[in-house]
Amino acid sequence: MSLLSVKEIWKEYGDNVILERVNAEVETGEFITIVGASGRGKTTFLKMLLGTERPSRGQLLLDGKPIAHEPGPDRGIVFQRYSVFPHLTVLENVVISVELMRCKFSGMLWGEKRKAEEKAAKQILEQVGLQHALMKYPFELSGGMQQRLAIAQSLVNKPRVLLLDEPFGALDPGIRKDMHALILRLWKETGTTIFMVTHDIREGFYLGTRLWVFDKHRMDPHAPNAFGAKITFDIPLGHCDDSTYSEIVTNIKLPLGEHSE
Repeated sequence: MSLLSVKEIWKEYGDNVILERVNAEVETGEFITIVGASGRGKTTFLKMLLGTERPSRGQLLLDGKPIAHEPGPDRGIVFQRYSVFPHLTVLENVVISVELMRCKFSGMLWGEKRKAEEKAAKQILEQVGLQHALMKYPFELSGGMQQRLAIAQSLVNKPRVLLLDEPFGALDPGIRKDMHALILRLWKETGTTIFMVTHDIREGFYLGTRLWVFDKHRMDPHAPNAFGAKITFDIPLGHCDDSTYSEIVTNIKLPLGEHSE
């Protein structure tokens, strides 16, 4: 059985069709990069995986069961803008991620349980290179360090699926290259299944094991919202030749960006 099954998914807001007939099967440990022009439903699809949006039609299954209609510890997300709490230290930011998931009523851990989670938080912060900044506040961190913190917040709950919504888009090229190395290392170490939306097609080709292109396969200039996007390319990246790459670049008109090696 696949980890994730996407079966005839549609997403509509009234007469505005965002996605139509999206189908895919994803195995544990894959790194799916998602590209496409603006307005093609990429972030909407991530929100459906997270559980904050529901499909209008179709089935979205995790281990053969419908994805819960709310975020859970099995799915973590990192956005382009750093989703950290400015009034908490680096360590507290990671611990509170555990508390919010596991202590829905009190919102806090106490005693030995808190000590155990602080130890786990320190371990993940060491993995992302923030062991020296445990007592610093987000305003004292660079953009790259804040994004490392956001990744630590997501990974501390050991999610099976990690969702990345243009996580490196606001970073300059040098820091972005470091973040590429970090996310690849963490992916290999944890075996987490990753879905990452990016507007940089080179980033998509470099990081993923499989690339999806979201695009509209039919258009009506008189009714631009009548048809939705679907997966028009689904490419195992170890088998992508130059002609396929050129076709994708030409068709979806994305910026090439910086290609990190």
